[in-house]
Amino acid sequence: MSLETKIMDQMKDAMKSKNTIALEALRAMKSEILLLKTSGGDGSVSESQEIALLQKLIKQRKEAAEQFTANSRNELAEKELAQAEVIQGFLPQQLSSEELEAKIKEIIAETGATSAKDMGKVMGAASAQLAGKAEGKLVAETVKKLLG
Repeated sequence: MSLETKIMDQMKDAMKSKNTIALEALRAMKSEILLLKTSGGDGSVSESQEIALLQKLIKQRKEAAEQFTANSRNELAEKELAQAEVIQGFLPQQLSSEELEAKIKEIIAETGATSAKDMGKVMGAASAQLAGKAEGKLVAETVKKLLG
């Protein structure tokens, strides 16, 4: 089942249960996928593009929540974080910190990296292999820790 079909099914469920937070998140996802489809090309969206899109939406929600929290608007921050969790449900299972560290150690061994100077090489390989399985910021922190 495609991502778009899953979103439509969940939108129907959210409408029936009157879950406005989930509905807003699902509508945002549907809108972004539609924009991606119509922005050129043959009108199809690859799985990697879908994952990147979902990660972007989650990042936007988390950044907005941080801004709301900084301005003492906790009710709006909670709403953004709840939407981020709905979107997170469409991503593949995230790696635990131990699994992530093990994968990055493998990548470091494959690339032959020895110091922090090789971080770019490791990040390039890690980004390709771990797309959708771990947040980019977390990957970068782990690589820096292991190389530093």
